[in-house]
Amino acid sequence: MTTLFIGLGKMGDPMVRRYAPGRDVLLYDVDAAASGALASAVGARALAGLDALPAGIRTVILMLPNSRIVESVVEALLAQLEPGALVIDMGSSEPASTQRLAAQAAAAKIAFVDAPVSGGVAKASIGELSIMVGGLAADRERAMEHLAPLGTRITVVGPSGSGHAAKALNNLLSATNLAAAAEIFTVARSFGIDAAVMLDVVNSSTGRSQATEVKYAKHVLNGTFDSGFSLDLMRKDVAIAQALGAGMSTPITDTTVGVLAEARRVLGDTVPLDHTEVVRYVEVVNQVELRSELEGAVHV
Repeated sequence: MTTLFIGLGKMGDPMVRRYAPGRDVLLYDVDAAASGALASAVGARALAGLDALPAGIRTVILMLPNSRIVESVVEALLAQLEPGALVIDMGSSEPASTQRLAAQAAAAKIAFVDAPVSGGVAKASIGELSIMVGGLAADRERAMEHLAPLGTRITVVGPSGSGHAAKALNNLLSATNLAAAAEIFTVARSFGIDAAVMLDVVNSSTGRSQATEVKYAKHVLNGTFDSGFSLDLMRKDVAIAQALGAGMSTPITDTTVGVLAEARRVLGDTVPLDHTEVVRYVEVVNQVELRSELEGAVHV
């Protein structure tokens, strides 16, 4: 049975490399050169477009940047896929959009599962992503064999859209931790505490988080800001999470949304930015430099 994998960007590429071995896989991306090169590398076939799908596609995996693109692609797919096919959306989509698409798919007798991921390019490359799965129970079960090569922590969250809701909320907390730590480290530095020393204190104490245990050592204190996940995509996910809490009191969420927006404005409205550069924004506004003078104290 054939799987069509759509979206071969920073996350899609390493995911395909984990998924494709031993499977009949078609690849599609708007960047035809990237699609062709990856197909050659993994023994798959590149698809020129989505307007005339070949017969026999039973599973489609989507790794696309936003719901508007997902909606456009799924509309094209539903008009062509055979009844009984399965579509798995592994990007960070809006839960309400996911629910609408799942209903449209069901009307066409096509299964639809949301299975967004966490872990970034590093975890995608070794097949150790965390995956949050939403959809009908039978559809989620069908999806598991396709998710297994990609992740080691696969959590069934609930009905359609719940996987995407969980992913957005997780990224909200991730962004909040990253920004809050930046404030802590800049205050510590102004008091004369080296950022690497403060990082060791936090990581051996109750303030630690994935942001401090991984991102600061690998992508911040060395000045690389190269996690592979953009600030704009993080802002998109945080905005989704904020919308989920509409009508509730969420002052910390609102503050995080504002900090990310201001970081984008201060650092440049159009230049590409990694999401870890929110730390650079905190440095700029406080005129504090966090680059460590004690490089050996940063524990990776």
